[in-house]
Amino acid sequence: MAHFSVVVAIAIATLVIALTALARRLPVPTPILQVAAGLLVAFVPGMAVPTLEPNLVFFVFLPPILWAAAFFTSLREFKANARPIGLLAIGLVLVTSVAVALAARALMPGIPWAVAVALGAIVSPPDAVAAAAIVSRLPVPRRVVAILEGESLVNDASALVLYRTAIAAAVTGVFSWGESIVRFFVDAGVGALLGVLVGWLIIRAARWTKDSLAETLLTLAGPYVAWVAAEQVHVSAVLACVAGGLYTRQHFSLAVGPLSRVQSRAVWDLLVFLFNALIFLLLGAQFGTVLRAVPNGTLEQVVRTGIIIGIVAIIVRLLWVPIATYLPRWLNRDLRRRDPMPSWKSIFLISWTGMRGIVSLASALALPLMLDNGTAFPYRSEIIVITLIVIVMTLGLQGLSLAPIIRRLGFAPDRTSEKEERLARREALRRGAEALQDMSREPWVDPSDVEFLRAELRDRSRLYEHHGATSGRRRMRLEMLHAERKMLVRLRNEGAISDEVLRDLEQELDLDAIRLGGGALS
Repeated sequence: MAHFSVVVAIAIATLVIALTALARRLPVPTPILQVAAGLLVAFVPGMAVPTLEPNLVFFVFLPPILWAAAFFTSLREFKANARPIGLLAIGLVLVTSVAVALAARALMPGIPWAVAVALGAIVSPPDAVAAAAIVSRLPVPRRVVAILEGESLVNDASALVLYRTAIAAAVTGVFSWGESIVRFFVDAGVGALLGVLVGWLIIRAARWTKDSLAETLLTLAGPYVAWVAAEQVHVSAVLACVAGGLYTRQHFSLAVGPLSRVQSRAVWDLLVFLFNALIFLLLGAQFGTVLRAVPNGTLEQVVRTGIIIGIVAIIVRLLWVPIATYLPRWLNRDLRRRDPMPSWKSIFLISWTGMRGIVSLASALALPLMLDNGTAFPYRSEIIVITLIVIVMTLGLQGLSLAPIIRRLGFAPDRTSEKEERLARREALRRGAEALQDMSREPWVDPSDVEFLRAELRDRSRLYEHHGATSGRRRMRLEMLHAERKMLVRLRNEGAISDEVLRDLEQELDLDAIRLGGGALS
C-alpha cells in the first residue's frame, strides 16, 4: 500500500510538471488542462480515485491560497475598489443564490427551499484560484484584475455564511432572516479582527527571531493559525485568512531582512503553484466518483438541470455587473464625478469572468448526510453532480474563451505600473543618496568609499531612468554576471572553493541579475 502511494505521488508530480510545460506551449490556461487531466484519470479503468474530503480542501488547501492571494494583493487597489468589490462579493452572491434557488425549485419541484438556497450558495462564488490563475497572466487593465481578485477574496466568506445558514435551516427546520443578517456581520467582523491579530503576532515574532528560516515558517503557519482560531469561535475563517494576509504584507518589508523576503517569496510561489495544480487535478478526478453516486435512471435529468443552473449563474452575472455599474452612477452625481463610467470592455470582461472552482465542490461534498429527524438529506447526490457540472461548464466555456476575448477586445496597454516603478526607483535612489551624504560626515567613513558608492548610485540612476538608451549596458552587465557565475562554478568544480561559498556568492549575483530585470535568465 505504501509502495502504491509513493507511485501515485510520483505520477501526480510528473503530471503536474508535464501539464505546466505543455500549457506554456498551448493557448489553453493551465487550470483547464489540469481539470481535463483529472477527468481522464477518473475514467482510467481500474484507477481508484480517492474521495475528495471537504476538510482537506477547507483546512489544507484553502487557508494558504487565500492568505497568499491577500498577501500579494495591493491594499491600495482593494480599498480604492471596495464598492464594486462589495457589489460583486456580497450583492452578486445573494442575487445568484436566489436565482439558482428559484431555478432549482422549478427544475426539481420536490427540493425544499432551504436546500435550494444552499445549492445557490454553493455555486454562486467564482473561485479565487481560477480567477487568479487565468486572468492575472493576460493583458488586462489593472483595475479589472484588482476588482476580480478582490471579489474572489471576499465572496467565499459571504457564500459560506449563506450556505451554513441554509444548511442549518434545512437540518433543523428553523430559519430567521434577522439572525442570519446579524450573524453575517458578526462573523465577518470578528473573523477579520482575528486575522489581523494573527498577522500582528507574526510580525512581532519575525522581528524577534532574526532568522530567515523561522520567519518563512511563521508565514506558512499564519494561515492555518488564523483558520483554526476562526473555526474555534465559529466566525469567518475565510476573512480571517484574508485580513491576516493583508496585514502581514503591509508590515513584512520592515519586519524581516532581504534574505527572508527572497526566501519567503520563493517558498510561497512553489507552495501556491503545487496547491493550485493539485486542486484542479483532484477536481477533475472527482467526476467519475460523483457520477456514480447519482440514483439509477436520473443522471440525464440531473445533468440537464446542472447545465441550466450553470447558464442561470452565467446570465445573472452578465446582467448584474452592468446594472451594478450604471445604476449607482445614474442615481448619484457625486459618484459619477469621482468615478467615471468604465469602458464597456472592462464591464463585459468582469461580467464574463466567473469560473467556479474547488470551494464550490468542497461545499457540496460537505453537505450533511442526515437531517435532525433521521431522514436522508434531500437531493444531496444531485447537488454534488450539479455543482461539478457548473464548475466544469464555467471553467471550460468561460476559461477557454477568456484569452481570445481579451485579444479581440484589444485593451490599451496599462502603463501605470511602469510610471509608478520609475517614480519608486527615482525616490529610493534619492533617499539612498541623502543617506550616503549624511554618513559621509561620520568619522569612521573612508572618502574613497563614499566616492565609489556615489558613482554606483549615478550608474544605477542612469540605468533605470534611461532604460532604452542603456539596454546595451544592461545586457552587458547581465552577461558579466553570467560569466562570474560560471567562474564560481568552475572554482567549485576544481575544489578551490566550497559549495557554501558558491551558494553565498551566487545569491549575490542572482540578486543583482533580478535587480537588472534578468531574473529569468540562466
